[in-house]
Amino acid sequence: MITTSLRRMGDEPVAAFSARGGFRPPGQPSLADDTCPSGLDLFLVAEKGGLAPVLRTARPDALVCWAFAWRLPPEVLEIPRFGAINYHPSLLPRYRGPNPLAWTLRNGDSRFGVTWHRMGPQFDGGPILAQEATQVLDEDALGDVVPRLNVMALRMLPKVMRMLASGDAGEPQSEDGASQAPRFGDDYASIDWSRSAKSIHTQVRAWGFQLAALPGGGPIAELDGRMWRISETSLSDPGSGARRVECADGPLWVISSEPIE
Repeated sequence: MITTSLRRMGDEPVAAFSARGGFRPPGQPSLADDTCPSGLDLFLVAEKGGLAPVLRTARPDALVCWAFAWRLPPEVLEIPRFGAINYHPSLLPRYRGPNPLAWTLRNGDSRFGVTWHRMGPQFDGGPILAQEATQVLDEDALGDVVPRLNVMALRMLPKVMRMLASGDAGEPQSEDGASQAPRFGDDYASIDWSRSAKSIHTQVRAWGFQLAALPGGGPIAELDGRMWRISETSLSDPGSGARRVECADGPLWVISSEPIE
């Protein structure tokens, strides 16, 4: 995907790097011999310390980071002569970190965002090269939003690469409005049916949008004396056997759940 875009712009990718066993976004296959774009050397790196020596062998002019599993150390960022850039799915400086889409929903924001920024010592804190936003839709699922943001990011990439080649430093991020987007913790893992139906529905949706979700987690609720992990709800009756639950201000329908043994 990104390799094709770069080649269309006249740039020639020389290598692809992947963290062995690392996270990959939904719908994106892991890099392997059968999935790596043709003409590229593929490096599967086992630990951070192995990145810099291998990257030096590729001698890149620029480093383009897209959902890489690790935070890149300074010695890696110093290697490409035009610098390193990263695609981040939020309107930086809002939601720095691994979980921006889920926090966008949790906080009730009206827009998802895409940012290309220069990489530096601060996590997701480097100067901004380009940004775009798209509306949060009630019917959005993670499988809809990620491709939509990918299209936006690739559309912005030619401009970003021109800025990089020209030495444009980008716009420094302001700390006003800056926020972090860590993985959700226990404080947001339990569903309280005495809250509003909409807040619980938002909680369930937000958990489903975690890009860096770990096994287990939430949201967890008690129903009829048993604990359940709730994965989909609706504010209106969808039929098809959905379970109606009374909340503080009205009903919520549980569409998908699994018992916790």
